[in-house]
Amino acid sequence: MTATSALPGAGVRERAGAYAKLAKLSFYDYYLCVLVVLALLPTAAWDEPRTWWVLVLFDLGWVGIVAATVSLDDVTGVRDGSDARNYDPRESLRARDRKPLLDGRLTLRQALRFGWLCAGAGALLWGLAAVVAPHHPWWAPAAAAFSAVISVQYSYGLKLSYRGGQEAVILLSTAISVLVPFALLNGGMTGAAWLECFLFGLWSLLVSVYSNINDVEGDREAGRRNLATSVSARAYRGFVAALSLAETGAIVLALAVGAVPLWFCAFLVPVLVLRARQMRAGLVAGQVLSARKQGVTIHRWGVALLIVANLLLVHYG
Repeated sequence: MTATSALPGAGVRERAGAYAKLAKLSFYDYYLCVLVVLALLPTAAWDEPRTWWVLVLFDLGWVGIVAATVSLDDVTGVRDGSDARNYDPRESLRARDRKPLLDGRLTLRQALRFGWLCAGAGALLWGLAAVVAPHHPWWAPAAAAFSAVISVQYSYGLKLSYRGGQEAVILLSTAISVLVPFALLNGGMTGAAWLECFLFGLWSLLVSVYSNINDVEGDREAGRRNLATSVSARAYRGFVAALSLAETGAIVLALAVGAVPLWFCAFLVPVLVLRARQMRAGLVAGQVLSARKQGVTIHRWGVALLIVANLLLVHYG
């Protein structure tokens, strides 16, 4: 069964499930950004209907942008053969079921149409969020537009992830998903908000970089030029270690400049402990897919801890 002809007789439920897999809806971590933002807002903002409208519209738009990105990424991955190599059915930690184009549940044409429809819907919803927002700093919609463009062009069109931009796109687009709704609702940024933009983007990147170690041969054959395929294995592991240490550095810097109090940083200590465990698994023991899985868990725990810390920060300073 090829990616150009869908499985015959697929019902509505099966087709909907295939599109959900294509959009990677089970990987909901990106969409937790609005919970981080909500917890960082003054409680008075919670009583404003516009607050909820902005958060809902932005998050739904973000779902559309991400769905477009991963759908178009899968199209490219099928066309160049990298997904078939990187999602070997014998690899128990890498679920091939998440790639409906590989087994013909969807066609390339369907995936392309779905991707562009999601991109358009996402951009429209982001525009509506900006219109109904209580504040309108010019750079917030500009940042959103920038994020939409680089995300959709991640593996399609400009193919930024094939031209050395993979790591930057992941870091920037996910960081912007915290920056934009906070700016629209608060009118500007705070030191804590800047820290959390960086952490949210970094946490996403510290999942992807371990995937890149596993996928290096398939990506190299497909012509994807990211750091993993461009430098030696030792140098890339050094880069991953530096990213991991940057997390601690950002927290210490935020404390040093008075952006957050010491007790706030204490909430993030469990994240740093889990990060050390992830580094040991991926960079020392060579268990890169296990480290990737740990990165997802760290991201989710990190968001939960940030939410609690933010609520206390807003209430008690």
